[in-house]
Amino acid sequence: MSGRRLFFAVTPPAAALAELDRALAPLREAPGAPRWTPPERWHLTLLFLGGVPADRVAGLVTAAGPAVTATPPLALRLAGGGRFGSRRRPQVFWAGVTGDDDALRGLAGRLAAVACGLGLPVEDRPFRAHLTLGRWRPGRPGDGDLPERLAGHCGPEWPVTEVELLESHLGPTPRYDRVAAWPVGP
Repeated sequence: MSGRRLFFAVTPPAAALAELDRALAPLREAPGAPRWTPPERWHLTLLFLGGVPADRVAGLVTAAGPAVTATPPLALRLAGGGRFGSRRRPQVFWAGVTGDDDALRGLAGRLAAVACGLGLPVEDRPFRAHLTLGRWRPGRPGDGDLPERLAGHCGPEWPVTEVELLESHLGPTPRYDRVAAWPVGP
């Protein structure tokens, strides 16, 4: 599907990101490390939509507001690490997210329901809260045990104050542009 590459996300506060960046520093030059995502692009994706037709963006923005404001106040923290893919063929290095898991899962589910209600395709898999730190290149050697070295990380707790709808721009200098944002809670 062509259209705008949109996703709903929560961006942790600068202090939580800085603490995670410090914990990750000893791993950055390790043999078999992934291509690291720059900290200014770190976020927690609640729902990736891919290509959203331009004529559906306004409806998405309108419908998402009540889904977000129905969320009770919640607090999260970045803790631990893991990978998607096998140990021998790792794909994604991620930081874990803990805290008000049920409320976060409920929020992601309501956003998915909004998208489905507008006829937008949504992946049929359970929500797993994580923050992508890097990706291993296919066919290149990768150290799938590297995420275990982040196991002891437990960052500061922070309140989730807003949810953003972001547009992803690919290319030589990838970036995210804010399309809309809503405060969490009534």
